[in-house]
Amino acid sequence: MEIKTIKLENPNQYNLILGQAHFIKTVEDLFETLITSSPSLKFGLAFCESSGPCLVRFAGNDQELIELSKQNALTLASGHAFIVFLKEGYPINVLNAIKMVPEVCNIYCATANPVEVILAETEQGRGILGVIDGFRSKGIETEKEIADRQALLRKIGYKMG
Repeated sequence: MEIKTIKLENPNQYNLILGQAHFIKTVEDLFETLITSSPSLKFGLAFCESSGPCLVRFAGNDQELIELSKQNALTLASGHAFIVFLKEGYPINVLNAIKMVPEVCNIYCATANPVEVILAETEQGRGILGVIDGFRSKGIETEKEIADRQALLRKIGYKMG
């Protein structure tokens, strides 16, 4: 077995969701879940099929995000992994709905940070062991950072008052 680290390509720092599912129906069910979540949400998704022809299956409503998801899924080439890129919406808006899709087994991360995926590769194929989401912590927030965090959440509409 060989351990590999793959950096996801995300030049525009879009939000992404990386997960694992278990069935070819995942692409259509994720599409339906995302398209009905918000009329303004733009997304692309791709799924690594791990039996039969073992193709990257894809869908979405934004060509740039579809291409980005296809490219990253093919680079990962990891059994039943899926990746979703989002514009005009955030993972918080769709994550619970995605988790409720019957084929979804696991969510590895939901982020706009740089992501490195840690893979195990054998003669049979690849599997995701985990992810590195962003950067390591540099310290503990102070009263000023607490106030800044609270102000940001109110500014972007996620908290009232």
